[in-house]
Amino acid sequence: MRRATYRLQLQAGFGFDEAAAVVDYLVDLGISDLYVSPILQAASGSTHGYDVVDHSRLSEDLGGDEAFGRLHRELMRRSMGLTVDIVPNHMAIDGPNNRWWWDVLENGPSSLYATYFDIDWPGEDGRHEPTVLVPVLGDRYGRVLDEHEVRVVRTGSSFTLRYFDHELPVSPRTLDTILGGAAKAQGDDDLLALADEFAHLPHASLSEPSAVRMRHDHKERLAERLAVLLSDRPELGKAVDAEIESLNIDAEDMDALLRRQNYRLAYWRTARDELDYRRFFNIETLVGVRVEDDQVFSDTHATIGRLVRDGAVDGLRVDHIDGLHDPDGYLQRLNRLAPDAHVFVEKILESDEHLPTSWPVSGTTGYDFLAQVTDAFVDRAGEGPLTTCYTQLTGEPGRYEDVVLEAKFQVMRDELAPEVERLAKLLHSVCENHRGQRDRTRAEVATALQAVLAAFPVYRTYARPERLLDPTDARHVDQAVRAAKEIAPGVDQDLIGFVGELLRLEHPGGPEARFAQMFPQLSAPVMAKGAEDTAFYRYNRLISLNEVGGDPGRFGRPLDDFHRASLATASTWPETMLTLATHDTKRSPYVRARISLLSELPEYWEEAVTQWFGMTDHHAGDRGPDYNARYLLFQTLVGTWPIATDRLVAYMDKAAKEAKVHTSWSDGDAEYDEALRNFVTSTVSDDRFVLALEEFLQRQRISPLGRAAAVAQHAVLLTCPGIPDIYQGTETWDNSLVDPDNRRPVDFRALASALGEVSGWPDDILAREYDRSAEHRAKLWLTNRLLTHRRERPECYDNRSYEPLTVRGEKADHLIAFTRPDLVVLVGRHLWGLGGDWGGTTIELPPGRWRSVVGPAGEEHGGQHRVGGFLGHGPVAVLERVGHHH
Repeated sequence: MRRATYRLQLQAGFGFDEAAAVVDYLVDLGISDLYVSPILQAASGSTHGYDVVDHSRLSEDLGGDEAFGRLHRELMRRSMGLTVDIVPNHMAIDGPNNRWWWDVLENGPSSLYATYFDIDWPGEDGRHEPTVLVPVLGDRYGRVLDEHEVRVVRTGSSFTLRYFDHELPVSPRTLDTILGGAAKAQGDDDLLALADEFAHLPHASLSEPSAVRMRHDHKERLAERLAVLLSDRPELGKAVDAEIESLNIDAEDMDALLRRQNYRLAYWRTARDELDYRRFFNIETLVGVRVEDDQVFSDTHATIGRLVRDGAVDGLRVDHIDGLHDPDGYLQRLNRLAPDAHVFVEKILESDEHLPTSWPVSGTTGYDFLAQVTDAFVDRAGEGPLTTCYTQLTGEPGRYEDVVLEAKFQVMRDELAPEVERLAKLLHSVCENHRGQRDRTRAEVATALQAVLAAFPVYRTYARPERLLDPTDARHVDQAVRAAKEIAPGVDQDLIGFVGELLRLEHPGGPEARFAQMFPQLSAPVMAKGAEDTAFYRYNRLISLNEVGGDPGRFGRPLDDFHRASLATASTWPETMLTLATHDTKRSPYVRARISLLSELPEYWEEAVTQWFGMTDHHAGDRGPDYNARYLLFQTLVGTWPIATDRLVAYMDKAAKEAKVHTSWSDGDAEYDEALRNFVTSTVSDDRFVLALEEFLQRQRISPLGRAAAVAQHAVLLTCPGIPDIYQGTETWDNSLVDPDNRRPVDFRALASALGEVSGWPDDILAREYDRSAEHRAKLWLTNRLLTHRRERPECYDNRSYEPLTVRGEKADHLIAFTRPDLVVLVGRHLWGLGGDWGGTTIELPPGRWRSVVGPAGEEHGGQHRVGGFLGHGPVAVLERVGHHH
């Protein structure tokens, strides 16, 4: 029975064998299912596995088939399930390691795998040559050739182009020049004949399947004949090598050869404008896969399907479901492949959005739950004072909506410009086919498209031309059209309305349907890059809210919202995954909990942060970080102190580049970057500042209250409807920031040792005054206690059951109280404002007698009870019904 999952990040150095070594610890902790990052062969040097290059084999870097077999046997021994992360949306471009992409570069549209990738081939956008852009050059094309940095290299009968670490195939048709020159130098008719046959291979633009297969077979036979010839007659090989050396030092000849390839070698910045294939977000080394094609689906899922059929894998986590052409269709295929597997989709749901109930899945990966819990622990009364404090001290806008809108337009202009241009071309051609829109300029169409993309309120719609648009999708389209007309008043309103009509599938036709299905594949990355990867680093009012799945513009939510969401989970998605941390979250739960306390003490925060600005001004210098970046730093210190300086510097460097205000990944400003690093280092080395920081943390009890709030949130995670997931290391105190900080190695030996110590602690340990060493292990104890109880009393955790409990009294709003079938959960929130005193606040327990699982031990309780009796010294009480079971 699936009770709780534990997420491990696999990488070289922590592969299948290392995962097997922690299975006993996880079972002792109370975990039922291991949950791991991608396991298929990824790009060389991958640290995460999302850059798959070969779907046909398990990762050699993780140990390959044999090590996976040992992990499987270990899981079987302990009756644990295995959930695996899969990546259907994209593959990595990694030289010959991705043999499909290599074949595409070698053979163009005539490749056996040309249809496997989302590429705009000639005729689709007006280009004439069947080329794919390869933007890897560090300088302009001409300069690179003049410096002779691109070279042809021969290995046997194989010819490749090398540019530093980059390796590319040479099109077989273009070997005629090299082979022909060598044949003439040697006066060899056999080699000359081969050169002529290579030259007369069918053109790479032929894409009809039978012609592709015939060309491929002919090419392979020619390569075999060439291999035999060069092996039997070494003098011919020497002549070929001499021809290559001559080519490598002649820029004109090299240019002539490159112009005949099925790819266009180009300066890396060219990708910002001219890319002709779909990427994962703005990463040109990750190419979009056409998994909607039956053959592509079959080939990309063969290994995973086998593992599910063999019983080695029983759960699948689908990465970036919103990147797919047809998520619904994909999930139906996946369900046919693995009908008994639990499937979880990585899906960001906006506040008024719901997971499509037609999807054959168990639920999401839990970002929606994370946002609900975070919002429940932010004090809404602090919104006004903290907004005023932020805007006055930094000069930044007070409205998140303004920040995210500007960020979306920026990423469309810069990082996602090729994708916007690609879709704008299609929209322009659609307009040409409609009398009322025929005389639109390309620029006018692009502006209207960008306005609708920027205004889109959710990641995407799920349009399918063969069926009516879902009413929820139609509502989101209407919202976007109305908002787009407001933010782009200079654009003809009829044109924006026409875009809405296309998205509502009101105009039948091939190009119209293609636009309706391509738009969501762009609206999703515009939202992700504009919000999560840009605005989340610009809008720093209260950064605990700047979390994956969250909305920084929403300053907490009423407690009733949390109860409504939990009731909806119980009724609709009872097996969904719940989480408070993943490999993608910006901050660990403990860091978020500490920062959220600021919502309860805005006046004290304003006083402290104003003082800190004044104390650290002299560290900024002429190019130092602006007040907004410093505001981010100061909150980060509240959440993480004490933290190693190198980790803090790395985080602030990443935050600045993601914000894209003074520096960025693609347009770095080395002087600013250095000034920022110096500011951070100088600030945390300043004894006067550190003393002021620590005085604030101590006076406001940020560390103990942060731990208490984190324990409270963890208790909610482990007791709400759904399947709780624990990210590696977060079962104890962890002050991690965004990746790669949150992917640091976890000391599982120390955790196992600590678990052995705390497993015998009594039920009421959280309600005692305990020493500091015990305090640091309280979260580990709570995890073990509740997961063990979940295993021993599964009927208490029926995921279809959830009922809020009525709380009465002046501190009622500080308590999250609910019941499961035979379980009562009481969790304190807004703990700074609570001050440890529940006063006369009471709760009416459900019928029956109740005893502690977590909380004051020994006694049985029933009827009305003072909350302080349960939560006098600790933030959590969990009670089980005695005797009578449902």
